[in-house]
Amino acid sequence: MARLEGKRAIILGASSPDNMGQHIAARFLGEGAKVLVSGRKEDDLKEFAVANGCEWAACDLTDEASVNSLADAAQAKLGGIDIAINATGWGLLKPFLETTHEELMDMTMLQYVGPFHFYQAMLRKMARSMGGRGGSIIQISSATATIMLNDHAAYMGTKAGADHVIRCVAHEFGSEGVRANSISPGLTDTPMTSDARQVPGLFDAFLAGYPLGRIGTSDDIAAAAVWLGSDECFMTGENLQVNGGLTLRRNPMKSEIEAAVAAAHGNESRLTNLGLEE
Repeated sequence: MARLEGKRAIILGASSPDNMGQHIAARFLGEGAKVLVSGRKEDDLKEFAVANGCEWAACDLTDEASVNSLADAAQAKLGGIDIAINATGWGLLKPFLETTHEELMDMTMLQYVGPFHFYQAMLRKMARSMGGRGGSIIQISSATATIMLNDHAAYMGTKAGADHVIRCVAHEFGSEGVRANSISPGLTDTPMTSDARQVPGLFDAFLAGYPLGRIGTSDDIAAAAVWLGSDECFMTGENLQVNGGLTLRRNPMKSEIEAAVAAAHGNESRLTNLGLEE
C-alpha cells in the first residue's frame, strides 16, 4: 500500500549523494508522494531528481529569502505542501573552550535560526487559514539533544532548541491541521560519518549503548518519517527516539572512545572534528 499517496513533500537537506535526506526522499517516492528535494548543491539535487523522477529547488537554509523562495517553488511545482522535512545538519565536534564565535554563529544559523524560518515558511503554505490543508512538519534532530556527548555542545544545544520550537509549532498550529514532531537518530551510518567509520574501534565504542545491538541507518529514519507524514499519525509535539534505545543508556565518554580506538589501531588523533551524527 502506498501510505503517502497524494501527499506533497519538501525534503530539505537532500543534496549530498546517499545522505539521510535522499534516503527519506526515495522512501517517500516509493510510498506514492510527490517530492521536491532541496539543499545547496544544485548539480547533485538535479542529478537525484532526474534519476528518481521528482522535483528539486536549491535553498540556503541560513538565508531567510532563500527559504521563502523554496516554499513558493514547492507551491508552484507540487501544487501545495503536506509534509515538510528539515534534514540539514553540521556535525561539528569541537572542545567547548575551543569553539569559536564564528563557529557558534554558523551553527546557530544552520540549526536554529534557519529551521525557525523554515517552519514559518512551511506553515504559511500548510495552515488551513492560509489556504493549505494541514499536514506534517518533521525536524531531524539528534539523540544528543537529550543525552551527552563530549565536545559537541554547539551542535547539541541548537538541536535541542529547535526541538522546543517544534513543540511550540505543535501547540500553536494544531488547530490549523498541522502536526510537528522531531526524529532523533543516534550515531548513524551516513556519508557525514564516513570518516568516523574508517577509524578502527570508533563505532564499536558506541555499540554498548544500543539495546538493539546495532548502529542506526538512514532507512530507519526514513521509515519513521513515513509514519509521521501519513494520515495514520495522531501525534504532535513529540520527539521520536529512533536510535535503537540509545537514550535509555548513554554515549561513550571521550576517554572510552579514545581507549577503544587505541586498542584497535592506536590512532586517537583521528578523532578530531569527525562528524558523528546526521
